Amino acid sequence: MFKQKKTKTAKRFGWLTIICSSLTCLIVGGGIVFLFMNHQLQEAEATNQSLGKISTVYSALYNNYYKSVSRTKLVNGALNGMVDSLGDPFSEYMSKSETESLSNTISSSFTGIGAEVQKSGSHIQIISPIKGTPAEKAGLKAKDIIEKIDGKSITGYSVNKAVSLIRGKKGTSVTLTIKRGDQSFTKTLKRATIPVKTVSGKIVKNHPTVGYVQVSTFSENTAKEFKAELKSLQKKGAKSFIIDMRDNPGGLMDQALKMSSIFVKNGKVLLRVQQRTGAQQVYRAGKKYDSGYKITGKTVVLINSGSASAAEIFSAALHQSAGDQLIGTKSYGKGTVQNTLPFSDQTELKMTIAKWLTPNGDWINHKGLQPTIKADYPSYAYQTAIDTQKTYQQGQVSNQIKKMQVLLNAMQYSAGQANGYFSDQTVAAVKKFQQDNKLTVSGKADAQTINKLEEKVAEQISQRDNAYQAAINALK
Repeated sequence: MFKQKKTKTAKRFGWLTIICSSLTCLIVGGGIVFLFMNHQLQEAEATNQSLGKISTVYSALYNNYYKSVSRTKLVNGALNGMVDSLGDPFSEYMSKSETESLSNTISSSFTGIGAEVQKSGSHIQIISPIKGTPAEKAGLKAKDIIEKIDGKSITGYSVNKAVSLIRGKKGTSVTLTIKRGDQSFTKTLKRATIPVKTVSGKIVKNHPTVGYVQVSTFSENTAKEFKAELKSLQKKGAKSFIIDMRDNPGGLMDQALKMSSIFVKNGKVLLRVQQRTGAQQVYRAGKKYDSGYKITGKTVVLINSGSASAAEIFSAALHQSAGDQLIGTKSYGKGTVQNTLPFSDQTELKMTIAKWLTPNGDWINHKGLQPTIKADYPSYAYQTAIDTQKTYQQGQVSNQIKKMQVLLNAMQYSAGQANGYFSDQTVAAVKKFQQDNKLTVSGKADAQTINKLEEKVAEQISQRDNAYQAAINALK
């Protein structure tokens, strides 16, 4: 605190001094106003020059291009070009249909494959598949690149343009060409209704005081569903909790604040949002978010490379402000906040407006959250999906056959050495698998056999969830 010194005798000033001082203030103040106004005028002039250039190009193209071009196409091209120049995959100008698609994702059900995607350079990249959806069942994973939709390249497409092609009528199919690492493969998925419910839970088997809650995304009602599920599990005897944020692509920030506040003592930091000026807005746990409902029992959070955005906000808050452990693998690393600017024609501008920081002030963008306990699925869980466009048979050699052998061996069907050669032993393994699963026993690996094999492997992986087991052990 600064203290003002007191003088023993008050000084007396004449009118001339006061007038001179006032005049000086007026001159200095006037200078400040002049400089401010001059800066504003310069900014306005620069803006007018830029808009004038855009207008000139627009008029030249509309009136003089060798063939007619629509006004809408030119305007949308200019708007998309400005946003694309930012190099930000999370900022984009959205058409009316794209705006509706985003609104449906946040507030209601929709039909599609259930994969959250983003722009990555000129490509569309999967952030994570939503649990229980066609995308998850087909084995699509975080960081997969969608190269083609129904055989057509989507390089350079906006996120929402790609999404509009992937979505469609329930029961219809869409074929995606996926690139994972250096390999590409195709998957045909049947569109389904993506569930509105974003939270599910259970009492952990053989551990009657441990509750497990899985959150698939952060939509408008997620916090309400989350609280209801926690209370239900408490009534069933749960005293400690496993919160599963794996493959959760995020969503609404306010939902993450309401949910994380339940586990954090009032007054402790949940989140910091940093504006372009460097100023921070700090969000703290309290009744404003949790309405006085608190969980004090031991809690752990599961994360992986598909945990992004609001899922990372929640996880970081519990880890840094409540001391809860993070179990799994490194999270995605999305540290920015977006907002939308709606227009009267029902289009919207979605743009990044700020950074978000963890309670400790860390910016995890592109870095992610590191788990305190590393645990993961078996290695074969991350193998590239098998191309189902071909049928594989005895005597053939290919990398796709090698991947099939890995999965057959993982399922305890002895396919021999995973070397890519379709041997007699591999034929016997395929026949046994087909027989056990009521498929045509041919010894050939057709699309139906491969899809069933990958489905069964996915079921086995869920039963060999090392991170889940590590969470149970941590709560014992």
